[in-house]
Amino acid sequence: MSYQYPVYRPRLTGRERELVLECIDSTWISSKGKFIGEFESKFADFIGAEHALSVSNGTVALHVALEALGIGPGDEVIVPTLTYIASVNAILYTGATPVFVDSEQEYWQLSVDDVRAKITERTKAIMPVHLYGQACDMEALVALAAEHSIYLVEDCAEALGTRIGDRFVGTFGDVATFSFFGNKTITTGEGGMVVAKDPAVANLISRLKGQGLAANREYWHDIVGYNYRMTNICAAIGCAQMEDVEGVIAQKQRIAEWYAQGLAGLPLARHAVKPGTFHSFWMVSVITDAAEDRDPLREHLKAVGVETRPLFYPVHTMSMYGGGDPAAFPVADHLSRRGLNLPSYPDLTEDDVSRICGHIRAYFSRNGRP
Repeated sequence: MSYQYPVYRPRLTGRERELVLECIDSTWISSKGKFIGEFESKFADFIGAEHALSVSNGTVALHVALEALGIGPGDEVIVPTLTYIASVNAILYTGATPVFVDSEQEYWQLSVDDVRAKITERTKAIMPVHLYGQACDMEALVALAAEHSIYLVEDCAEALGTRIGDRFVGTFGDVATFSFFGNKTITTGEGGMVVAKDPAVANLISRLKGQGLAANREYWHDIVGYNYRMTNICAAIGCAQMEDVEGVIAQKQRIAEWYAQGLAGLPLARHAVKPGTFHSFWMVSVITDAAEDRDPLREHLKAVGVETRPLFYPVHTMSMYGGGDPAAFPVADHLSRRGLNLPSYPDLTEDDVSRICGHIRAYFSRNGRP
């Protein structure tokens, strides 16, 4: 189905085409070429990271980050159940065990209190996921990780540009990962980035993503690695996208504010902004006061050409992760059954958002609400 207002589409300025054509003309179109290093450098400079290493997508970014920290069978990694499946799948790829925690009611991020309660002698890492562009409580998590000598692996796939104070998420953990899928704040089509503080960890990530190639001997591989490299073409798109990253993030702030104004007074709540943080609003997300309104509202919006998506299902309820009781994590269940993502792409205008809000108001008015 074609939507007048899709949930997302990337902003492409024309520079992407220019740099891709330059890449093609150079014949360097695979995993070597000048744009790879340029993109990594631009990205590291933007968020203030010590080391940034490009990879082929956000899921493998998580996998290689965990592998580089030595996480494997017998280890536990604490992760929110309310997250995209990739966060948890990557833990399983290593042979480690995901340990699920609930969410905060107001800000939707993993509950630090639940994290604290779930730490055991087998806990090797905590994976905070900065969901939908809001920040987790990294000050508390950094202290908790230090207290128990465990790693912090930040999943920032949805949070490029999110800050706590003046510091970008992705710079708090031992390692952090980003995604550049087509619906992310910036895109390379498919792609990801791993950032690391420790140069030895960064070096190992570089080797792991490139088939475990030894440093000083051609075609000699001394560890088992993966083919997780980004192509020069994807990196060229990334370089173009980085030219306007601040403009895109600023536009997302405007869009979020337009929605806040247009949805005021309705029986739903917008994703709240935690004091002291800068919410990058990868998605503008809301939860309906009544769970029974969520799906009919989505159907109403679909009928008028507005695409929406539900919040993630708690991962612990999926069959390969035990098919657990949703009520075991009540806040995650509450949010998941009520939440939806609204069109959030950076080319939306104020008039576009006003029309979308009008359709939402029409649904509630038709059903006897303000």
